[in-house]
Amino acid sequence: MTLSPDHQPSTPDEDELLFLHSSGAAQRALDYYLKTDVTESVTDGTLFEVKAEVSDEEALLHASDLLRSAAATAYESANGTLGNSRDLAFSVVYLIDMARAMLERTLQVSARKTDHQTSA
Repeated sequence: MTLSPDHQPSTPDEDELLFLHSSGAAQRALDYYLKTDVTESVTDGTLFEVKAEVSDEEALLHASDLLRSAAATAYESANGTLGNSRDLAFSVVYLIDMARAMLERTLQVSARKTDHQTSA
């Protein structure tokens, strides 16, 4: 039995091949079936990671800046509302300010320890 030419599978054109080559799904399928030691990527659900070379002091300074920005945002939000929403927004400002004060105290203590170690 012979097939007529119109029943033979068509070969993909060059654009279609380029699309498939750059397709993430196609690449994962090829990796799964063709690579000998496939390791699954482990995701822990974090949105970002802090670089390993960032010092503790730099991380604390950045956290303080982030808290300052969050407090400004919450404060502006509180100014635009009334009633319970305003009270809740100002309570967020208060909580952020407390966290920031703890960070800044930690930075001051760390700076004093560093100064003390350098002068000794």
